[in-house]
Amino acid sequence: MRNALALSLLAVLLGGCASHENLDPNGVWINQNAIDAAAKGGNLRQALLANGPNLEWQVNTKAAQATFSNGFELGEGKITPKEGGQLSVDFYGNFTETLSVKGDQLVQAANENGPAQSFVKPQATPNPQVPPGGVFEQALYTAYMGGDWKVIEGPNLGSIVHFLPDGRIEGVDSLDRYALCLAGDCAAMSGEFDSLWLEKNKQGNAFIFRRDGSRLEILEAVNQAGADEMPDLHPGARRWLLQK
Repeated sequence: MRNALALSLLAVLLGGCASHENLDPNGVWINQNAIDAAAKGGNLRQALLANGPNLEWQVNTKAAQATFSNGFELGEGKITPKEGGQLSVDFYGNFTETLSVKGDQLVQAANENGPAQSFVKPQATPNPQVPPGGVFEQALYTAYMGGDWKVIEGPNLGSIVHFLPDGRIEGVDSLDRYALCLAGDCAAMSGEFDSLWLEKNKQGNAFIFRRDGSRLEILEAVNQAGADEMPDLHPGARRWLLQK
């Protein structure tokens, strides 16, 4: 009985040690909820909008700086510590965000600018050469575009295509890089439609794409706007159909 009681107490103590929160806010934090929603294989921008607006935070308390990315713009603010381990991030008087660490998550508090959001550390150690926003982007590209894609319609029919996390494409002769539209001007131009940029030797064009589970349809982007208006891109003829 005494041995059993001692073991029970030890388990409680060890469990208590294991449950201690990691309160260090420093480093890169990504919006895993947005990635998980996108990885289901549906509309990309709907997944990002439903779990945004911010996609990544980089926190450096030693330098008193924090940077967020929303897929289009970067915001850099000055950190001021608050009671209870919270961090107030002031963006040069324009607005303020409040961050705190709860367990293994960085929590951005809700305010008049947007809802509460949570972020986690990326599984792999970030490459210090990757610019702000790039860690989320690479994780998203891996989850949403990773794997083997077979061309079942279009140029390079039958080829296996790889969309790599760093934006490179392998398997299509006429392409060497891609970029998914996450937010900003490209999103405004394509409206309700998902879009991406495809290029070869730094020359390329925007395309509309539709993702339905394991099928990826890439279509010409037809501009329906006038010459003096912002481009208004709509789906045109299908260029490729790929099957995962």
